[in-house]
Amino acid sequence: MLEKSLKNTIFINIGAFLLVLILEILSMWGIKDRFDTTYSFFLHGLNYTIAIMAIIWINHFICIPFFFDKRRYFLYTILLVASVFIGSYLKGYGKDGWYGVYKMTFFLIYTTGAGMAVFFLRRNILFRRENDEKEKLQKEMELNYLKAQVNPHFLFNSLNSIYSLSRKQSLETPDLVMQLSELMRYQLESSKKDTVLLKEELEFIENYLLLEEKRLSKRCTIEFLIDGDMSGLRISPMLLIPFVENAVKHGAQSTNEQSTIDISVAIKNTTLHFYVENSKPSSMVSASKRNGLGLENVRRRLNLLYPDSHILEIDDNEEKYHVNLSIDLAVSKLKKTVHD
Repeated sequence: MLEKSLKNTIFINIGAFLLVLILEILSMWGIKDRFDTTYSFFLHGLNYTIAIMAIIWINHFICIPFFFDKRRYFLYTILLVASVFIGSYLKGYGKDGWYGVYKMTFFLIYTTGAGMAVFFLRRNILFRRENDEKEKLQKEMELNYLKAQVNPHFLFNSLNSIYSLSRKQSLETPDLVMQLSELMRYQLESSKKDTVLLKEELEFIENYLLLEEKRLSKRCTIEFLIDGDMSGLRISPMLLIPFVENAVKHGAQSTNEQSTIDISVAIKNTTLHFYVENSKPSSMVSASKRNGLGLENVRRRLNLLYPDSHILEIDDNEEKYHVNLSIDLAVSKLKKTVHD
């Protein structure tokens, strides 16, 4: 990486030198006849090009990084003026004395100013590119961290469900363990991908609800409805399940009363509408708002992956807890993956 950057810097500076040389020769082409030979004309242009580029390089590689970037603006200005003056003196004093220095100073200010403007522009572009790459890397690291948190969170909730059945010595426990293993297999495989098919993600949620429905027996009514064409649509894996887990945990799982969980999915064009509603037991009427790991996790992931293309509305009242999420799956920060 460093070698490549060095090569790019060398090529750019050679290109800049040649460009300044060409411009210098073209600017003096009208007075070419004043020179004794063509060689002396080109040599004159080369000498001036070296003087201009020397000032540009001193500014770019010494003054800017060691003084300007460290906010030593006064020293930077003094050194920049000094370099222009020294260059003017060396090139102009020998010909016309101080008048030559005066003319050369304005000439160098004009030419080196244009050159430095190009260097500053390139420098800003490089800084912006580096900052974008750092920001992208930071987001990827954060997303990987958030995605890694989902695994244990989901596993703990599922194991608690099976533990409840095992204490009742339910005959369905072995089947539920197998079902959980399938869910975990999907989760582990999907965690390696940036996106999965929306159809697969919804099937995962449906299987999770079937597992919970067996555990909750007849004291919870679960409805899961899907409407619309989801062909080809993709979504970040394990993005919707925290809302479902919270509906189970803070609804049916927290009470022996009769409870309900209603989940509906509607797809309109490329927009996913995900709605979750669960009843709240009377013992939770005065409970505080839910702000668990799962919801905070999914909020952060939504902000990172769908910053301007999602709407999340949560309504927590005395009897019901509502989650209404809309995501435009065609607009996201996700990378395209070819796994399916």
